[in-house]
Parts: sequence; structure tokens; C-alpha cells
Amino acid sequence: MSSIGYFFKESLQGFTRNLSTALGSIVTIFLSLLIIGVFLVGGVMIDRLLSSVEDEVSITAYVADDASQADIDKVMGDIRNMEGVASVSFTTKDQALENFRNSMTSNPEIIDQLDGVNPLPASIDVELTEAQLVEGVANQIVADETYVSICEDPADVADSVKYGSTTTKRLLTLTNYVRYVGAALIVLLIFIALVFINNTIRLAILARRKEIAIMRLVGASNGFIRGPFLMEGALHAIIGSLLAVGAIQLLRMFAIPQLQSALMFLNFNIEGTMYLFIYVALVVAGLIIGLFGSALAMRRYLKV
Repeated sequence: MSSIGYFFKESLQGFTRNLSTALGSIVTIFLSLLIIGVFLVGGVMIDRLLSSVEDEVSITAYVADDASQADIDKVMGDIRNMEGVASVSFTTKDQALENFRNSMTSNPEIIDQLDGVNPLPASIDVELTEAQLVEGVANQIVADETYVSICEDPADVADSVKYGSTTTKRLLTLTNYVRYVGAALIVLLIFIALVFINNTIRLAILARRKEIAIMRLVGASNGFIRGPFLMEGALHAIIGSLLAVGAIQLLRMFAIPQLQSALMFLNFNIEGTMYLFIYVALVVAGLIIGLFGSALAMRRYLKV
């Protein structure tokens, strides 16, 4: 405990004696972690947005007007047992017409042109647990013998199962690409931050190389020399990371609500627990980088 107290006291004295280099280190850590934090928040927002888009991916399997309820129930049961299916529901012809009427409130003349005839088929609607499984589930429905017997177009069963195959494939490819690029950018930013922070801490220790050399020559152990500098690096990291957390919290309180109100049609809400996770990650990352950077920068001078 006495050693820790000594290290802490020395780190505070080193902080005040070398205020300019300490501030440079703190600012570098702050800016680096702030950029990483902003990218993390942005990445989570984009992931939420992509997930909301993927949630809209569903399958509609149209059935013939003369399909029996028993066959429909059997097909729905078969679909429920398929991997990746979240829910299955049935839309009657009348419900389909009513849904179409509600979607055409701005063009009621289209409904009037039907002259009381309902051309819309009934359908089995399938919601998925994962959008990536849409093609596999659709193929299983097309291969279901009972569905083949009641589908809207027996001559082309696949045409009776709609999920926008081409558009969906492109959408899923795009969302995966965006996620991979986002993850790669965050990893790159962390590497760049580590390089900058390490160089800044190295310069701070370089300014005190004579002090380290004197301590080394009078017989001080490596651990005794290293302790205050590691403590000081940790102090810089904690201050810088807390400043980054504070800046991101301000963005959360003022900037992000404005963005959400301007883009109400998009869903990229982030729950409070995710913000807490990001804050903790930034503090821990800053502390690790500060300690690692200090230890790495001192290796050269401990060989005196």
C-alpha cells in the first residue's frame, strides 16, 4: 500500500511539473477516444437502422380461392416448424381487399374501378427471426406438397411465393457490407489511436529521460522507476477517457435527439444500457492504452 501511495504521489507531482506534456497526452487520448466513441455510437445506430430494415423482410405465399381451410392450416403448421420462422398468419381475400383499400386512401378511384370485384388472393404471411434465412424458408414453402396443391398458380409455384428475391438479396448484401466496413473502420481507428497515444506518452517520458537515468544509476529497481510513470499514464488515460465520455453524453443529450426528430421515419434508437457499455469500454480501453503505452515507451530507458 505504501508503494502505491508513493507511486500516486509521484504521478501527481510529475503531472504538475510537466503540465504541458501531460495536457498533450490527455488531449490526444481524449480526441482519439472521442472519435472511436462517436464511431461506436454511429455504428450501433446504423446497425439498429439496418436491423429495422431487415425486419421488414417477410414472405407472402398466395393461395387459391378454392383452397380448403384444412389444407391451409396444414401448410401453416408445416411453415411454423421451419427453422427461422418467427410467426405465421393468414390473410383472407376480404382482409387483403380491406388492406389495399386502406393503402389507397389518396386514390379511391382505383377501388371504384374494381366494381365490387375482389381480384386479390388470400395469403399466408410469414415473419422471420433472421432476414438472412428468407430464401431458404421460401424454397421450403415452394417444396411443400400441400402448398403446391393449394397455391395460386400451380403452373409456377415459385411465382406464388413472394419475398422480392432480387431486392432482398441486394439489401442483405448491402447491410452485411456496411456492417463489415463499420467494424473495420473501428478497428483501424483503435490502432491509429494506440499509435498516437503511444507516441505522445513516449514524448512525455522522453522529456524526463534524465530523471529516469539518474534513478536507474543510483540503483532504483525497474519496478520502482516504472510505477510512477505507469500511474501517471493511467491518470492521463482516465482523465482523457472521462472527457470523451462527457462529450459523447452531451451529443446524446442534445445532438442525437435533434437527428431523431428530423428523421422520425428511421429507427436508430439506442438503449441506455448500450451507451453505458460504450462508456465503460472507452474508459477501460483508455486505461489499457495508457498503461500499455507508458510501459512500452519506458522499455528503452530502463535498459540504461
